[in-house]
Amino acid sequence: MASAGVPSGFVGKPPRALPLTSLAANLLRPVLSALLLSPRWCANPSAWFADLVALHAAAAACCPKSLGEAAALSSDATTVQVPRRHRNKARNGQAIRCAMATGKEQGAISTANSGDQTKGGLRGKLNKVVLAYSGGLDTSVIVPWLRENYGCEVVCFTADVGQGAIELEGLEKKAKASGACQLVVKDLKEEFVSEYIYPCLRAGAVYERKYLLGTSMARPVIAKAMVDVAKEVGADAVAHGCTGKGNDQVRFELTFYALNPELKVVAPWREWDITGREDAIEYAKKHNVPVPVSKKSIYSRDRNLWHLSHEGDILEDPANEPKEDMYMMSVAPENAPSEPEYLEIGIVAGVPVSINGRDLSPASLLAELNEIGGKHGIGRIDMVENRLVGMKSRGVYETPGGTIMAAAVRELEALTLDRETMQWKDIVALKYAELVYAGLWFHPLRQGFDALMEKLTATTTGSVTLKLYKGSVNVVSRKSPYSLYREDISSFENGEIYNQADAEGFIRLYGLPTRVRAMLEKGL
Repeated sequence: MASAGVPSGFVGKPPRALPLTSLAANLLRPVLSALLLSPRWCANPSAWFADLVALHAAAAACCPKSLGEAAALSSDATTVQVPRRHRNKARNGQAIRCAMATGKEQGAISTANSGDQTKGGLRGKLNKVVLAYSGGLDTSVIVPWLRENYGCEVVCFTADVGQGAIELEGLEKKAKASGACQLVVKDLKEEFVSEYIYPCLRAGAVYERKYLLGTSMARPVIAKAMVDVAKEVGADAVAHGCTGKGNDQVRFELTFYALNPELKVVAPWREWDITGREDAIEYAKKHNVPVPVSKKSIYSRDRNLWHLSHEGDILEDPANEPKEDMYMMSVAPENAPSEPEYLEIGIVAGVPVSINGRDLSPASLLAELNEIGGKHGIGRIDMVENRLVGMKSRGVYETPGGTIMAAAVRELEALTLDRETMQWKDIVALKYAELVYAGLWFHPLRQGFDALMEKLTATTTGSVTLKLYKGSVNVVSRKSPYSLYREDISSFENGEIYNQADAEGFIRLYGLPTRVRAMLEKGL
């Protein structure tokens, strides 16, 4: 039975008295009076003792010496010891110990006291959240923010989609320092190229005439892996660090909805009060999160095996020319080698499979073309695009290997597709690109288009030889066993199949609507 003056939901013996000096008692008396009448204690009686513990710790921080002396005078009081190193956490009643994964993907053990597991956070209660994690300032700050606001364990997830070894270095240490209970890293490069890039390449998907969809294709493969990891670790929520002004928030969340609509989605940039880098640094310091010491780039970049994008700073004014030192994957065309390089790209059913006769895995093939194309200044794109959320933005993209691949596939299709098929493929490609850009990778319409593209490009098999020279990609040879090109028909010489005299009747019939309209206008 609850003691007098104790909320009815409280279980266990309440402290008769917390040993406080008169100074501390005077400091805390008005606070205690307010808490006794607060809706928090009435609605959540179990929070009663935790709040007293936090107040006791605060008093200890104010008057540690006197508090120790007072404690000795109250032998029958319930004593709460708060180690000095945990005093900054006492207001949450937290004492968390985390062990990081030692294997490539799993093996982490995490334990947390009732502060995280039962108390909840400032915005509610989640059990475990899988966070898309890069190790940068934003996602490092999100880890303690999630714990503080949702009282949850945080599993950091990093997808290797070809962003480079440098960006993957030290992630385990950073995640642990931020307060994560586990780090999961998955190598998704082959899956990214074969199951996301190649379908777009086969479809000829290009957004607004220029953009080869580098970031758009990467987000669904990352989000899908997050859903898988959430299932593996028993998470009830996922989180990302996308801002509320960009496309990526849509791409992540539509994938989450499509694959597991029961997962709660947390988007801190749409919830918190942090408005910029300085706020994030201050929050990190307050929560003992090491601030990344690397030099902050003036550009916002996204890199994967397909491309590298640049946004921000001087690029925000479309009138400004990009600075040469911004580029990282390609040399300036004027500084490229003075001798051209020839490449033969082997293609099967609309996707590349070899370079100069050497069969390579999808990821390896793309990586090698990136090196070759970058050396020759291939694949630089500067464009103003219409974002899904309604605004225009300016971005500069480096896609050296992808530009070479797209040119090769397009040129082979010139041999293998008839006019009607090519025209309808181009029409569908526009909508296909729009769906991918808008985050609708798992939409039935895109999947239906994919089946159509597979059928249309089934005979797009052969090889294309390209000439790379100072930023340009030019075709010099095309070959296919399924070529619709017939030299004996296309030749200017007369042949058995095509009789030039037949053209007269064709032109008269084909031009009949034109003649009828002209006759009407002239009153004939």
